[in-house]
Amino acid sequence: MKHTPAARTASPSPSTFSLSASGSPEAISTPDTQRSLLFDDDVAADPLDIAVGNSRFIMVIGGLGYIGSHTVLELLKENYNVLVIDDLSNSYESVLHRIKALATEHFAAQDRSMPALHFRQLDYRSPCMRSILASYSTYSISGKPGASTPVENLASALPRGFPFTTLHRTDSGIDMGVEDAAETVLRRESRISGVIHFAAYKSVEESIRMPLKYYSNNVCGMVDFLSLLEEFGVKNFVFSSSATVYGEGANCGVPLREELCVHHHETFYEDDGFERQVTPGVMGLTSPYGRSKFMCESILADIARSDPSWSITALRYFNPVGCHESGILGEDPRQKPSNLIPVIATVLTGTKPVLDIFGTDWNTPDGTAVRDFIHVVDLARGHIAALAASAAGKIKAPFRAYNLGTGRGHTVREVLHSLEETSRRTIPVREVGRRAGDVGFCVAEVRRAETELEWRAEKSLSDCSKDVWNFTKARCEPEASDAMVC
Repeated sequence: MKHTPAARTASPSPSTFSLSASGSPEAISTPDTQRSLLFDDDVAADPLDIAVGNSRFIMVIGGLGYIGSHTVLELLKENYNVLVIDDLSNSYESVLHRIKALATEHFAAQDRSMPALHFRQLDYRSPCMRSILASYSTYSISGKPGASTPVENLASALPRGFPFTTLHRTDSGIDMGVEDAAETVLRRESRISGVIHFAAYKSVEESIRMPLKYYSNNVCGMVDFLSLLEEFGVKNFVFSSSATVYGEGANCGVPLREELCVHHHETFYEDDGFERQVTPGVMGLTSPYGRSKFMCESILADIARSDPSWSITALRYFNPVGCHESGILGEDPRQKPSNLIPVIATVLTGTKPVLDIFGTDWNTPDGTAVRDFIHVVDLARGHIAALAASAAGKIKAPFRAYNLGTGRGHTVREVLHSLEETSRRTIPVREVGRRAGDVGFCVAEVRRAETELEWRAEKSLSDCSKDVWNFTKARCEPEASDAMVC
């Protein structure tokens, strides 16, 4: 399915998100934990009772998390209507208010109305997802190929006394076999023009302790979800993947190119101009989390091979860092953070007394691990580029993987010193042993994304540190002297 940008506005509906006047950036404070009060009136069980609209939406699963929230904001800024699905297991509902406030400010400055932003508090594995997808569908009656009647004109189009039981109810999966069923069909078209999947669990350390949790949500959940999307004809899918799919190959000391992890035989050209063939698979996956991402990519590649009408893009993230420049939107997980930058932030705010550096004996310039740190806003824009490239037909294969990184590595100590310089604070550290599942070097080769998606990272490590501190210092308490301290 090809994607086209949504209209700037959408017709009002009970599911449209609205923000009160008190939801301005200045009024936003500590994230709340209340259950969502939006969508109190559930979607109708019968699709014939649903108000029909023509506006298209991008569905973002896990859209209130760190990367998801920044991506939702960038989607709105690019005039896409957005439907957010999030169960708030590792995020807060107040993030929705922050996104709305920033988007409202953006469009007010341009004297334009912002697109629709809808939200559902729901696990993407819930059976209720079927009702959600049904509510974002349009329906028409068709009596023969090429002839159809919009569902809003259904009453006048049908012959007098026509029994509704003769309709083939495609949404319910029940065939009502009477004489006219084969001739009169209720056709459905989804208003979801694309899906971005951020709903995976993502802690390497936790996945080692709780592998079943990761395989159940990340792999089994995605398989069931894809089956549901296929049923509704939604086949434009952007998958949140990870550099962990490269396994031990990350320790080779050179930037990682996409051909190091493929799912079917591929041919490519090396820098020397010689043709190379690669065999499916990867060596040395280091954690259940990484294996779950590799499994999901393999499943997606197999689906695309079996049915080329799918357009599936796997975006392999390296190390997302940073926050929105406003300081309003950032990384603030409900669960215990495990990534470097949010852990440093907990030390800066005094929540954690010391930063543990895992491993100082790696084969790197200062002994600490080297990572490709990409600003989260650059990463979010990579998803916009993937949607646009798919819509324009620039991605020729039904499944294609892309690295999203900067192409440059920094050691853990470099990141630490950058944040110390920006915050003008000393961050206490403790050197400890290597952490299970870690690798010493992980940097992206980014030419494929630059060439095919016409995307590249623009922000530096200094920009990341500045924005992280801008977000973090707001949670420091002011003394009587008005000096900010943590």
